[in-house]
Amino acid sequence: MSYADVNGLSLYYETHGSGEPVVLLHGGAGSVEMYAAMLPDFAEGRRVVAVDLQAHGRTADIDRPLRPQLMADDIAALLHHLDLPGAHLVGYSLGGAVALRTAIQHPDLVRKLTLISTPCRRTGWYPENLADMDQMGPQLAEPLKQTPLYELYSRVAPNVDDWPVLWTKMGDLLRLDYDWSAEVAAMSVPTMLVYGDADAIRPVHAVEFFELLGGGRRDGRWDGSGLPAGRLAILPGTTHYDILAAPGLAAAIIAFLDVPTPEPA
Repeated sequence: MSYADVNGLSLYYETHGSGEPVVLLHGGAGSVEMYAAMLPDFAEGRRVVAVDLQAHGRTADIDRPLRPQLMADDIAALLHHLDLPGAHLVGYSLGGAVALRTAIQHPDLVRKLTLISTPCRRTGWYPENLADMDQMGPQLAEPLKQTPLYELYSRVAPNVDDWPVLWTKMGDLLRLDYDWSAEVAAMSVPTMLVYGDADAIRPVHAVEFFELLGGGRRDGRWDGSGLPAGRLAILPGTTHYDILAAPGLAAAIIAFLDVPTPEPA
């Protein structure tokens, strides 16, 4: 368990295992504990770096907004701090947006990218989810104290009184419009997309995202010669909120990570 001073932030991270580096990035209002069930599987033969993003978990907030672009620079700085020339990134929801921006902004640092329940544009979410995001703010802080999210936050956060600030900043973030489609289409990082069949991300968007990455354009052929570099997984009976506990998720991601890739130049 360590902290790295990056971009004015004291960024919490912990490492497990040894081997090829894999960075795990949690979802909104979460922390590294979101990956607790899968972490032992990832750490078998790999060096896992699990990170608490700005204002989350054990990483204190600083005087700047929550933006995936800024947090992506934090992850790049952490990789430089750890002297890692390249790593596999695995991100869920908000962490997926950070991982995606890291691959866009710092492609030389990303070997493979796995995005769980992550859209590449705001309209990838269902309209009712966008309406909820539009209402997010500090007024949610008190009722959310009755949830497991706060129970963990209250145990590990360096400044527990920042709970309402977190929700203020999350609301400001989630109301922002974005569309990274053009940048995604220009990516060359092998990418796996994972969604639940009852996710908050529309299935049609999952397919559109996969097509932007070069997938879904042709038959894979009987010998696999037509397989794209990326992968798309839709997990049955799974929502945005329980996907990290879905059976087979870790195995599917690990199978993707284990396909050999060239060393970064």
